[in-house]
Amino acid sequence: MATAAPSAASRIAVVTGASSGIGAATARQLAAAGYRVVLTARRKDRIEALAEEITKAGHQATAYALDVTDRAAVDEFATAFKTIGVLVNNAGGALGADPVATGDPADWRQMYETNVIGTLNLTQALLPKLVASGDGTVVVVSSTAGHGTYEGGGGYVAAKHGAHVLAETLRLEIVGQPVRVIEIAPGMVKTDEFALTRFGGDEDKAAKVYEGVAEPLTADDVADTITWAVTRPSHVNVDLLVLRPRAQASNTKVHRDL
Repeated sequence: MATAAPSAASRIAVVTGASSGIGAATARQLAAAGYRVVLTARRKDRIEALAEEITKAGHQATAYALDVTDRAAVDEFATAFKTIGVLVNNAGGALGADPVATGDPADWRQMYETNVIGTLNLTQALLPKLVASGDGTVVVVSSTAGHGTYEGGGGYVAAKHGAHVLAETLRLEIVGQPVRVIEIAPGMVKTDEFALTRFGGDEDKAAKVYEGVAEPLTADDVADTITWAVTRPSHVNVDLLVLRPRAQASNTKVHRDL
């Protein structure tokens, strides 16, 4: 089925965490699909460079430096729009892989603030704009971690489960409004920063996450899935889409050629 071109009233797409990885790839693909993308992240230089890249490719992009956990800043950001068509809540991430008994509460708190409260902040601030468009879409990029736990993942699992429940509850609460709520839950995705950030810059630990896995998902794979879900006809809501590489059967079962 061919993708549907966004209407003029719903052609603005806000993408959080757009400075790298899945967020940056999603911004590129939504822009190519006809949306005017608004790139948000804390790293201003990264999103400005991406906006320039997208613009040079003949599409429309704007960069806006934003910390999604800063509610006052989010509310100010929201005043720039009368309507928007798409909100992609992608900002998030994992910190550490310690067991519950020794996990750092500061890491747990930061993961919850970014993955859950950040998503809540943007969704609350922009939901009236999405409704006003007459054809809005909220995307929550969660994780398979939000659907099944694993050892050493307690804090991240808790945060992503929170993101999953937020999406599920919002869908119930706004049914009848012209806004879809889509959850995309990726499994093993190899990006430049995810595992490296999780392990505090330890390249050896980060590399072991993907060791022996022939083809983990890429940021482009996830972005392609997000763009496909967003560009379905307005009456089609992809409630939950879980995607994993073929080598991964679950969070704890991965085929590795070692």
